[in-house]
Amino acid sequence: MEISLEGRVALVTGAGPNIGSGISLALARYGASVACNDIDAGAAKASVERIERNGGTAVAVPGDVTDEEQVLAAITRTVDRFGKIDILVNNAAVLGGRGVLDESTEFFKRAVEVAAMGNFLFTKHVGRHMAERGIRGSVVAISSSNGWSGSAGVIAYAFHKGGVNNFVRAAAMDLAPYGIRVNTVTPTAPTPDNPDLIAAQGPGGVLERPRKAGIGGATGDEEWRRPSRWTGERPPMVPMGTTGTPTDLGHMVAWLCSDYARLVTGCDFVVDGGARAKNFAYHPAPGADLVGPAPLIPLDVTGDLDTDVNREMP
Repeated sequence: MEISLEGRVALVTGAGPNIGSGISLALARYGASVACNDIDAGAAKASVERIERNGGTAVAVPGDVTDEEQVLAAITRTVDRFGKIDILVNNAAVLGGRGVLDESTEFFKRAVEVAAMGNFLFTKHVGRHMAERGIRGSVVAISSSNGWSGSAGVIAYAFHKGGVNNFVRAAAMDLAPYGIRVNTVTPTAPTPDNPDLIAAQGPGGVLERPRKAGIGGATGDEEWRRPSRWTGERPPMVPMGTTGTPTDLGHMVAWLCSDYARLVTGCDFVVDGGARAKNFAYHPAPGADLVGPAPLIPLDVTGDLDTDVNREMP
């Protein structure tokens, strides 16, 4: 099976520098022209540059996903450049935050607004673009393990990712009559594989450097406080030993956007090495005893990664 997105146009929100950049690159390597949206114009530009140095075609369409005029402007710039939109990836989200006892009203509102309005506005207007032109397109929203199960220290993130999951199922029903498919892909803290990001923060991910408070911030130091999670040494908690990288997510998104997935809609696809599937009491074998997954099929042909980045896709 050879996946090809040749002739298709994708718009990716939250396009840099980790998951969004990886998915954007994957879609380009599979043949799509890609419009990279991010509220940070520099991040959108960096994603475009990464695609171009790997032989792809892309354009930066920065803007705030919560502002309808800016959303429409990004869509218009994409269509003006490439003529249409076949693929939409809703990835924009606000990371960080705190637990329910400590989160601020301002942060909670902003985090929820970015997810809610970003998914709604882009899906509405790109969906209308597809429906009006008879494009049997694909919409993919990026969820999170925090949207399916509880984790301390990320109340806003957990709330809006859970909302994304049911938004996708409902939108899939609305858009099914038009042949437009809507699905989610669920990662679990993937290890960065963008050479620029690795250069800035170093290699490795949460398995190598566990975060004491998840993706959330610190809590208070009152006498009545109780710890929210185990912070000592722990075995690798992922059955396959790794949660993967944005490249793994990119391969999945590319397949979902291809004709091979023509009847797949309203579904979730988990790319996390078995992290979400395991029972709470399950402890994997020691890391040294795990065989691990098959070698990664890389997409970035530049950079100093552990994988052979010059290996061609099949």
